[in-house]
Amino acid sequence: MSVRENLAFGLKLRKFPKEEIVRRVDDTAQLLEITDLLDRKPKALSGGQRQRVALGRAIVRKPNVFLFDEPLSNLDAKLRVQMRTEIKKLHMQLGTTMIYVTHDQVEAMTMGDRITVMKLGVIHQVDTPLALYNSPADLFVAGFIGNPAMNVLPLALSASDPLAATCGDMALRLPEEHRARLAPWAGKSVVLGIRPECVRLDAASCALPLALSGRHEVSELLGNEVYLYLKAGPSPHRPRGLDAALRPREKPSLCISTWRWRIILMRCRKKDLNSADSGGTSLRLVIG
Repeated sequence: MSVRENLAFGLKLRKFPKEEIVRRVDDTAQLLEITDLLDRKPKALSGGQRQRVALGRAIVRKPNVFLFDEPLSNLDAKLRVQMRTEIKKLHMQLGTTMIYVTHDQVEAMTMGDRITVMKLGVIHQVDTPLALYNSPADLFVAGFIGNPAMNVLPLALSASDPLAATCGDMALRLPEEHRARLAPWAGKSVVLGIRPECVRLDAASCALPLALSGRHEVSELLGNEVYLYLKAGPSPHRPRGLDAALRPREKPSLCISTWRWRIILMRCRKKDLNSADSGGTSLRLVIG
């Protein structure tokens, strides 16, 4: 069948009048900018054009709710970005509820008004994209939302001073502003969640920094930014500037910019922490 016949197929089965079918097909083709493709066969279409035709078959029926089940999973990276934008614009134009199922957290964050995060059929959190990013409900959400994933450090708070914390054999001093919130957790274990963009190699760039040290393991150069992977360690070292080249196994000093950070208190089981994607005391940084 041609693209025109594909778009009209569902309407013909429902025995819509011919004039109504023609009008809906033409309107949908204009909306999706595929008018010049109506007489082509599917084999003559690109992947993105086929996706638009598939969307068109649903749009012509004017449903109250759209259900997308990983519609972009078979497309290459560049085409996924393009189609993601087109679906978002389509949602704004139609004003129709869309339920979008995906394993890609970037698609969820960029397209969703509200996101439901599920694992093995269990709902972990339902919230807006920004709320999920800033205040994850548990370790699974913290590790799933954000790329690179959130750094997760298990801390033991001192019983006499909740701002004095240890992570293995590394001692940390938490900011005074969090004393009241941490007071009920004195003498207990908590999880400190740190977004990679909050970690800096230059203490001078941090307001009220939380200092720690780490050993450089791997760098990933992406052009506009660099991902650094470090192992946290007990020994302090001289801070390095953002433009300084790090050699493998080098041990720079680090700081966490507290003006953007949050102490995220999450209830979790020990096995959940051990299986977290952070690898315990592994740190991820984004330099851009």
